[in-house]
Amino acid sequence: MKPRRILLAQTLLSAPLAAGLLLSAVSAHAQPVQGLYIAGEGGGTLNQDQRVKSTAHFPDGRDRWKAGAVGIGSVGWGLGNGFRVEVEGNYRNMDYNRLVTSTLATKGDGRRQTYGVMVNALFDLDIGKPWLFPYFGAGVGYGWTSTNASLVGSNGSGNTTQRIGGTYGNATYQGIFGLSFPVPWVVGLSATAEYRFWTMFGPQSHSVTSTGNIGGIQAATGVGTISGTHKTVTDFNHSMMLGLRYEFNPAPPPPPPVANVLAPAPQAARSYLVFFDWDKADLTDRARSIVNEAAQAAAHVALTRITVSGYTDNSSAHPGEKAGEEYNMKLSIRRATVVKAELMRDGIAGSTIDIHGYGDTHPLVQTGPNTKEAQNRRVEILFR
Repeated sequence: MKPRRILLAQTLLSAPLAAGLLLSAVSAHAQPVQGLYIAGEGGGTLNQDQRVKSTAHFPDGRDRWKAGAVGIGSVGWGLGNGFRVEVEGNYRNMDYNRLVTSTLATKGDGRRQTYGVMVNALFDLDIGKPWLFPYFGAGVGYGWTSTNASLVGSNGSGNTTQRIGGTYGNATYQGIFGLSFPVPWVVGLSATAEYRFWTMFGPQSHSVTSTGNIGGIQAATGVGTISGTHKTVTDFNHSMMLGLRYEFNPAPPPPPPVANVLAPAPQAARSYLVFFDWDKADLTDRARSIVNEAAQAAAHVALTRITVSGYTDNSSAHPGEKAGEEYNMKLSIRRATVVKAELMRDGIAGSTIDIHGYGDTHPLVQTGPNTKEAQNRRVEILFR
């Protein structure tokens, strides 16, 4: 019953912590991940000493494992309000050190591997730093522990070698805390640094075979063999990892809530026009200087949002009315995306920039159909 009491106590202790984190998230700004994303990470992993109940004439003790490696891949969906859910596959690998016990001198060899699938719920925070977004979460799932190890124990009466093997499966859960760092020159890409606490329900049971003469198992031939089990009562794992996360549809967060204070007098909107060559979404040197000018002006203007809107003329590199409209719409979005990326390179936080594409609608200069017009091939940067 002791292991169950320990597990229940840890669960009860973790509940107030999770509640406190959730309450703190309510008072912070969410950094919304919207839509599909993928992530991968890897690093080091370490198990706490595991309480062991052993048979086959080995005493109870604690398994000690060497530091190992961990790798995790996940696919997730951002809900656009700070919360996201994901499915992960995980793998951990570490070498056996020894059984810690006061009655035997021991030496271990071999390794243990764990792998499994988990479902995680996470919350991202916006702390006002465009380069840093903390996040936390928890997950549940199912995993397997595969052990292939040996243990040599000795005391004054002789030596015994024990082989430990087999695979055990059970439910798992974990806690997650991490930091994400948006990569400004690749929209949607973030580097991550993460800590995870992971555990599997037990006791985990693996088969053992002992050969030797400790405890009177020596046979008439001089060698005795006995079979039994190696039961691990606790399994607490700590992992530190670095990784990458890519969002396929990055979106800015909602505007911050309006505080109950006297708002400053609104300033007149300011806009900048960036023009493009026909059927191009690349910035010319002149266009890049205009974007840079807009970024510098943004630092001296009281604003809450920057709207970046892309347009094309009504000609198209893909003839046909419907095909042309669809192509121009995509081209206008590409142009707006390029301008946003350049603003971010110039120091503007991506979370303050909204992008839109309008294709060949809303021309600056009215023209006949299928007409190339330089002033209509543009992106408008508007401060609000």
